[in-house]
Formats: sequence, structure tokens, C-alpha cells
Amino acid sequence: MKKPQFAHSWLFLCTLWSSLLFSTTALIFQPLQRIQRDYLALTRRVTARHILLPPNSDELCLILKQKIRNSDQYIVDAFEEAAQRYSRDETTNFRGGLIGELVPQGYCRSAQLDKACFEVRLGVVEGPIDTEFGTHLLLVSERTNCPKLDGTNTKLIRSPDNNEGILIPSTQVGNADLSFVTGQIAFWLYALLAGGILAEIVSRFFY
Repeated sequence: MKKPQFAHSWLFLCTLWSSLLFSTTALIFQPLQRIQRDYLALTRRVTARHILLPPNSDELCLILKQKIRNSDQYIVDAFEEAAQRYSRDETTNFRGGLIGELVPQGYCRSAQLDKACFEVRLGVVEGPIDTEFGTHLLLVSERTNCPKLDGTNTKLIRSPDNNEGILIPSTQVGNADLSFVTGQIAFWLYALLAGGILAEIVSRFFY
């Protein structure tokens, strides 16, 4: 009769330990994942250029966008030339509309334009984007820590084959890697489970 009692007790302990393990893992891993997402959001960087046109000039914006796309120049060069010629933002037009190189989220004076910098496609002239300053065209040539949006290719570079350039991987700024921490937590939780089961087996056989 002892063996069935032992088997029943052992199964009960396994079920109990498994429940505790999964609930504890969830309680620990979910906050860690949230911390990682928040950290990535705080360390995102972008290299972007814009062209500011008068408010409600969507038609003009679309014409200019098409002109940049049809240019024989590399798209960044064509955009910079158009910004110097047409942009009304005197703080950026002389440098080809450059907002900044690998600048953090929140860097733009306009909240709408800043948000767009982390939502539009890489290497594509986007717009019209309406803000409190006017209507914008936007070109993002590099962005870090946005894996769901960009995948592994995060930087636009010049290409000899076409004027649109090509996207390549780039160094991620301040990328958070919590895999070591989560791995250690998982190891010790499983070790605790195995130790508890082993202790139960030993106590049943020797005491």
C-alpha cells in the first residue's frame, strides 16, 4: 500500500510545484518584459530630415514628393536639395532639412512630427504630415530599437544599383538584453523544483 501512497503524493507535489513554477515565472518575466519594452522606448534614436511647407498645402507636398522620387539622384541627396530650396524651416533648411542624427524620441519641437519619425517607413519619403507649424515631408534614413517596425535592417545607405538606396543592419543604441537575467531566474526556479521532488523521494525511501 505504500507505493500507491508514494505515487499519489509524488504526483500531487509535481502538480503543486509546476503550478508554483509557472505562476512565479509569469510574475517575474512579465515585469521584466515590460521593463525591456520601456527601456527600448527610452533609448530609441532616429536620423531624419524634413521639408516644411505652408499649412494646408497637401497638393504642393504631393507634387514635391513625386519630384524627389523621380530624381536621378540618391534619395537622401534629392531630399536635401529640395529642403534647401523649398523648406520654410530656417533652422534646418540650410543643412538639407536634417532634424538630427540619431537623436532621441522627443527631440523634435513638434509632437506630431516627432511621433511620425518613429512610425513611418525607413528610406521612404512620407507626407503630407500636418503639424502646428505647417505641412511636412519626412525622410527617415536610420532608426534604432524599433524591431517590430524595422526588423533587422535599420539604416539606409547609398546603392550603385538604384537611387533609392538599400537598407542594412546598424548598431542598436542602448539595446537592452535581459536574456541572461531571465535565463538565471529560470535555471534557479527549475533547480528549486528538482530539489523539492528529490527531497520528497529521499524522505519517502529513507525515513
